[in-house]
Amino acid sequence: MTVSDVIHAHFATLTRAEKQLAASLLDNYPVSGLGSITTVAENAGVSTPTVARMVQKLGFRGFPDFQARLHHELEATLSSPISKHDRWAANAPGTHILNRFADAIMNNLRQTLSQVETAEFNGASALLADRQRSIYIIGGRITKALADYLFTHLQVIRPHVTQIASNPSSWPHYVLNMKAGDVLVIFDIRRYEQEMETLGRIARERGVEIVLFTDQWASPVAKVAAKVFRVHIEAPSAWDSSVVTLFIVEALIEAVQSSGWEETSDRMKTLEGLFEASRLFRKPRPEVSGKS
Repeated sequence: MTVSDVIHAHFATLTRAEKQLAASLLDNYPVSGLGSITTVAENAGVSTPTVARMVQKLGFRGFPDFQARLHHELEATLSSPISKHDRWAANAPGTHILNRFADAIMNNLRQTLSQVETAEFNGASALLADRQRSIYIIGGRITKALADYLFTHLQVIRPHVTQIASNPSSWPHYVLNMKAGDVLVIFDIRRYEQEMETLGRIARERGVEIVLFTDQWASPVAKVAAKVFRVHIEAPSAWDSSVVTLFIVEALIEAVQSSGWEETSDRMKTLEGLFEASRLFRKPRPEVSGKS
């Protein structure tokens, strides 16, 4: 669990002053907790002893232990491919890379599924299946491939699906067409892209519902998202793994497809006719029987 998770889990048990402190910490998380204990207290408008009591109530040994966890999280979210590779290489077991990857991916899948609530999944599926809403999809430098995958399938399943171009200078043109109630799907994993946070905030101000695919530490976009999928992504590599994120994406595609299968099947039949008319795909040649 992240420090943010711990705060949320204990929030109901906190005193009024502690809740005020917790809200301050979450408002600009994790940066708001990285100052001195006096600065953290002043920013939240509480006393220094309140800070000390709350971090112990959250299960930390003291404020230094609390800050160490925050620094560790921040370091993880800012890790470059080189530093990630070095960290894994230093502790790599002697087993084959296939086994190491399989172990990491299965662990990621277990941890992710333990945190994904069915109500959250069903809510995201309902948003994407609602034909009255237009869908906009965008991914980052690496996650653009996942955004493209989701777009390709949803475009077949239902109308009014748009993939946003990767050039941020063109984004205002897409936002111009967004209406209150539309859905913006954002893929944003660590090292989070500043432009994604800006796009999410502007879209939310227009009443757009945001579905976010992020990592276990959570992109800043999570603060404005209606539905958040926090996927575990670490692997024995310089690169983060997309396997579990793709798992969630494919499950969502099936859920959306099944919810309106009659309309989807009609669209698929029409699309197949267009493929045949354009001769896009090769068709098997009929076998020619030999002469008797």
